[in-house]
Order: sequence, then structure tokens, then C-alpha cells
Amino acid sequence: MVNHVTKAVIPAAGLGTRFLPATKAMPKEMLPVVDKPAIQYVVEEAVDAGLHDVLMVTGRNKNALENHFDRNAELEETLIKKGDTDRLEKVNYSTALADLHYVRQGDPKGLGHAVLRAKMHVGREPFAVLLGDDIIDARDELLSKMLDVQNRYNTTVVALMEVPPESIHLYGAAAVEETGEEDVVRITGLVEKPKREDAPSNYAIIGRYILRPEVFDVLERTEPGRGGEIQLTDALESMAQAPDWTGGVYGVVFRGRRYDTGDRLDYIKAIVQLAADREDLGPELRPWLREFADGLADEPEEIVEEMPAEPAEPLESVADTTR
Repeated sequence: MVNHVTKAVIPAAGLGTRFLPATKAMPKEMLPVVDKPAIQYVVEEAVDAGLHDVLMVTGRNKNALENHFDRNAELEETLIKKGDTDRLEKVNYSTALADLHYVRQGDPKGLGHAVLRAKMHVGREPFAVLLGDDIIDARDELLSKMLDVQNRYNTTVVALMEVPPESIHLYGAAAVEETGEEDVVRITGLVEKPKREDAPSNYAIIGRYILRPEVFDVLERTEPGRGGEIQLTDALESMAQAPDWTGGVYGVVFRGRRYDTGDRLDYIKAIVQLAADREDLGPELRPWLREFADGLADEPEEIVEEMPAEPAEPLESVADTTR
């Protein structure tokens, strides 16, 4: 079946305050995950699914993103003179990875506003939105399945994961109906960060969406919500309630490996997990990790003085934000 979605939008305008001071001068999307910036994993995911037209919605101090995916003639020439073909290939790979475009968000008015900034580039076509905080393991299928569901049902599709009931308050939760197709559900409602007892399910929204262009019409009429931001979840709720006009909203339940790089601890875990699975790093890293873990069991816990707690941010959900 021919996929008629051709464009991907990657919101990348967040300040990355959770990683200060590392992100004072460097975009959080450029933080390395092993030996690639986090944003490159996301672009690679889009390209692997056949989406070569990529729009990044950026903000101030994000020039490093454009530089990473641009030519660096001086570096290339240096590597050529050294005969370092392996590193030259890696540098050229990121340059030719996709047809990349950029637009500024301007005012930080939330994820819904960032998506709305893509309207001129996308036009009246369905399109994908990939949030950079979530890295989906390349060995596990998600985006391609979402594209297939969108194509067959002509609908908006979001990615869902089952989370422990005690964690659902951290996410947007979806009320769902079965479709008879494995791991494909119809979404009848969305509740943002519900209390455990109020959650319609333990299906949490994670940062992958295939949106019909009607989302732009809905977002333009969506009033700012928490923190004065235009929330994408509010627009999706409206679309789920108007299936005759919008095609409704479906969900694809993901049961593979997902790495959350938006949290400091989970970011460290992501690096360790991905490095341990690498053929060039894993054979030496895994025995060291076992030895290190065994040593921890014999040592008393030390109290480490932490930096002052960072102020709470008015987030829409763990997945639904441009933080």
C-alpha cells in the first residue's frame, strides 16, 4: 500500500532547562547519546519510515542543529587529508540524511503552537510529528505501522504505551475502544495527567503522531490552556469527538524499546542501554557493567549533594511538550 504521508515535523524549540548548565549554550537536542546527538536518532527514524522531507521547529540559540546537518567543508577536507574515511563517512551521512527545513517558533506557546507553525510547509496533507525526547529503538517497528494505520483508516494516529497505573498521572491517558486489530485501538477521549483513580486506562501517549491536516484548523481555534500554552492534547481531544469531520483518532500500542532522553536519569540509562547493545562497544562494556554493579552491592550508599531543585515546568505531559 502506497504511503501518502511524505513530511515529518520535529519540534525542537524547548529550552532544555532540566539539563542546565549543559544546555546553557548547547541545544538539548544536541546532547550526545553514545556518539550521535539525540536529534539525529529522530531524523533517522523518520527517514527509515520513508519521510525524507523534515521540518524542524526551532527557537533561539538552536543554530547548532542546522550546523550539524549542514556541510562542514573544513572538517571534511581535514579528514580526507588524514585518510580517515570512516569518520568522513559518518560526517557526510548526517549531511545527506534528509531534506531538512527550519522554521522558528517565536513565542514559546506550547507544542500545539509549534505544530501550527508547520502549516505553511505541510499544506493540506497528513504529516508525522516526532518529539525528540523519545528515541524509539531502530530494531522495533512503530512509525511505519502508524503510517500504515493512517493510510488504511484515513485518520489521525498517536502512539500509545501501557504504563504502570501508578505512573499514568505523568502522561496524557487515552480512553480506547478495541478495533479487532492487534495493538490498534480507536481513541474516544483523552485526559491530561489524570489521577490514578480517574484515568480511563493505563495507555499513555508517547511522542509520535500522524496528524491529518484538520489539526491546523482545530489548533487555530484552541484556546491556551495550562501555562498559557496551546496544547496539542486539547486539539486531539476535539478531533476524537468529531470523527465525521476529522476522521477521528486511532492509537497504535507500542511494545518495543523506548528511551526517554528528556529526564536526566533516563537519559543516562538510554546511553548505557544503547551502548551495551552496540557491536563495537557492548563486548567490553557489558562485563564492566556487571563488575561495577557487583561492586555497588558491597558499598554503603553515599549521600551526594545535589544542585538546587529546578522549578516545576507547566508541561502538558511527558511526551507532549517542547521543553
